[in-house]
Amino acid sequence: MFLDQIRDRARSLKKTVVLPEGTDARVVQAAAMARDFGTAGRIILIGAPDAVRAAARDAGVKMNGLEVVDPQKDPRRDGLSAVLFSRRRQKGMTEENARQSAADPFFFGALLLAAGAADGMVGGCTVPTAQVIRSGLWCLGCSSGIQTVSSFFVMIHPDPAFGHQGILLFADCAVVVEPTPEQLADIAVATVRSAAALLPDVPPKVAFLSFSTKGSAEHDRAAKVRLAVDQFRAVCPGVPADGELQLDAALVAKVGAAKAPGSPVAGQATILIFPDLDSGNIGYKLTQRLGGAQAYGPILQGLAKPVNDLSRGATAADIEAVIALTACQAA
Repeated sequence: MFLDQIRDRARSLKKTVVLPEGTDARVVQAAAMARDFGTAGRIILIGAPDAVRAAARDAGVKMNGLEVVDPQKDPRRDGLSAVLFSRRRQKGMTEENARQSAADPFFFGALLLAAGAADGMVGGCTVPTAQVIRSGLWCLGCSSGIQTVSSFFVMIHPDPAFGHQGILLFADCAVVVEPTPEQLADIAVATVRSAAALLPDVPPKVAFLSFSTKGSAEHDRAAKVRLAVDQFRAVCPGVPADGELQLDAALVAKVGAAKAPGSPVAGQATILIFPDLDSGNIGYKLTQRLGGAQAYGPILQGLAKPVNDLSRGATAADIEAVIALTACQAA
């Protein structure tokens, strides 16, 4: 099972994961599960200690092995706020603004990552996605060579003929609404890196999707995808990539051979890059609901260190799974 493989890998990595919503009972329960499964070497719950302990009582878990940090009283706050000020001063942030922001659990957690005191952060079951992304962008910035924060899903399809034994990565399905060619290329680069971190046995073969295959239709939208392919190849010349490709040409060998003969990707793609958020979101849900695939995500990517968002309705089991995924991304 995919999550079992992820947990096994996470156990070997022993990464430090920050949970900024340490006063939520689901989060404390997930932290205890990750501790018991060994999916994080160290877990930091952010929040006032009394409130975190109350959440632990509500969750019926013991706090042994879980670290609690109160950003209001932590002696590192001034030093971390200086890191934030140095990153944001040109955007108009003052030293006092930075100090106040450093007391926020999400900013404090992301600053721990920036300072090298932690490897990844998981949050968002009590706040909007924008707040999670903002803390990552302001405190960490984007990964080297990437200027776009995006997301991906790991899709496990019951038919092993698709992707790599049924495993596919879909991007972007949750963040960038109308990506430019540059952003599409960024999304593809980030997804290749994500695949290497989470699924090192899956060979990256990147299909940039469209309603057109290799010029079968002329339109600005198809041209945008072709530009993205050119830019991706310039950055990742050794990674097989092609586009624009229709979905069937990307996934079905017979169709790919007919529509895109000689393509290094057609009929065997493992990474699907959708041209916009409409198609990406619809595509993963169709694959999940009508195709019977398991969907894991959305998982954020493109930041200098992994910061992952949660659904407001996330259960403790959901959160523990994201902790394991985040630990593997941190590799």
